[in-house]
Amino acid sequence: MKEEKLIVKVWAVREGEFMVAVCDPQLLGKKFSEGRLLLDVNEAFYKGELVSTETAIDYLKKATVANLVGEVAVRCGKEAGLIHEDGIMTVNGIPHAQFVLI
Repeated sequence: MKEEKLIVKVWAVREGEFMVAVCDPQLLGKKFSEGRLLLDVNEAFYKGELVSTETAIDYLKKATVANLVGEVAVRCGKEAGLIHEDGIMTVNGIPHAQFVLI
């Protein structure tokens, strides 16, 4: 079985706070629309390091803000206990979730 990978980009927001963007690699640079919704997996925002799902989960557990796009990315957010099923939306079949820790 092939190991799943994700693209992760991390920003230091302020001391001790991090924003993390995670997406499934095949979605990078694509746009998805459904009705009035547009999901833009923009390279300027999402393009970062290609990592294992385990590493992505480690980054997510340290994040104070995160954006996740794609089946694998959102599943990792759920596995980390940071995303609830009710907080997941889909745009043209592509799952997307966000979280903010206050």
